Amino acid sequence: MLRRKPTLHACLQFSSISHGKAQKPNLFGKTIQDISQIVGKLDVPAYRSKQIHKWMYQKGVNTFQDMANLPKTLQRDMDAQYAIDYGRIVDNQLSVDGTRKLLLQFNDDPQASVETVFIPEHHRGTLCVSSQVGCSLSCTFCHTGTQKLYRNLTASEIVGQYMVAAWIANDFPQKMNQQRNVSNIVFMGQGEPLYNFRNVSSAISLLTDRQGIGIAPWRITISTSGVAPLIPRIAKELRVGLAISLHSADNDTRSEIMPINKTYPLKQLMESCTEFAKLAGQQNRRITFEYVMLDGINDSDSDAKRLVELLKHLPAHVNLIPFNPWPGSAYCSSSPERIDSFCSQIRRSGIHASVRTPRGDDILAACGQLKSANKKLI
Repeated sequence: MLRRKPTLHACLQFSSISHGKAQKPNLFGKTIQDISQIVGKLDVPAYRSKQIHKWMYQKGVNTFQDMANLPKTLQRDMDAQYAIDYGRIVDNQLSVDGTRKLLLQFNDDPQASVETVFIPEHHRGTLCVSSQVGCSLSCTFCHTGTQKLYRNLTASEIVGQYMVAAWIANDFPQKMNQQRNVSNIVFMGQGEPLYNFRNVSSAISLLTDRQGIGIAPWRITISTSGVAPLIPRIAKELRVGLAISLHSADNDTRSEIMPINKTYPLKQLMESCTEFAKLAGQQNRRITFEYVMLDGINDSDSDAKRLVELLKHLPAHVNLIPFNPWPGSAYCSSSPERIDSFCSQIRRSGIHASVRTPRGDDILAACGQLKSANKKLI
């Protein structure tokens, strides 16, 4: 007998929550060990937990009724006790350049909403995920910095962003020996990932689990504003890539536009980066330094010279980012000519450098433009 295949429409609802009813615990986000303990209480063979785990993480199924090789009784028992909930899509915007921005809501709470962005390219597809609802850092050039921190995201809410994007990108069920459309993940969305280290760590474990989603660690990058004490742990424990939101090589300027620099100034930050490079594997050793180009603030020849001096002893790549304006922003981007000159000065020193092409700026999905605001939430 042919079984009904889950429809894309059903999977895009991604919400098992009923208004006014008690919420069932979420099975999504559980490890194979967690699922084994749950299934073990239902008097069924232990291998059923592996089947459920595979259906959730490799096939992207979010209803127990669609887990075809489970007995009907087990399907009913699991459905009565648990939900498989990735979060609910509140808004879905597509840029003229193909970039897609999703607004996801969790736990039926309008304030618990974040934006995630998928950027397709010819050779890869990069998903920019959020780690917190809002942000506590108040970087003056960042739209997220105008939104107060509401709470940390759980591991399931972080990985749920991937699951939703992967469904939309037609990556489920997983296909053997074929590159995924969502091939890379960067923690560059809303929030400071290292201020949510425990949940980010758990999310990365789920994303890289070879028996589950199975993304290679070298395809994941954590971007931090500079929480120096935790940076070596990215190499030692998570084994993923590192990006530093630097934006100035001058302590006074950086403290003005990034208040976190007052807590972890450049000397301490660079010491942590050096330690990361010593601990990291060859594939993840090079550190990306993100540098937003702000007209008249951090874009002079002397700024470039200071940047070279700061990074010359590190395996560094400088990613120059033209400032992307957002409502109420006080800055202007450096001119294309100034950015090119700045980039050339860095390259002449022997440091790798590139200029990021803005993507999704027409839907406020470009770097620095994310914020959990939507008319549907008001």
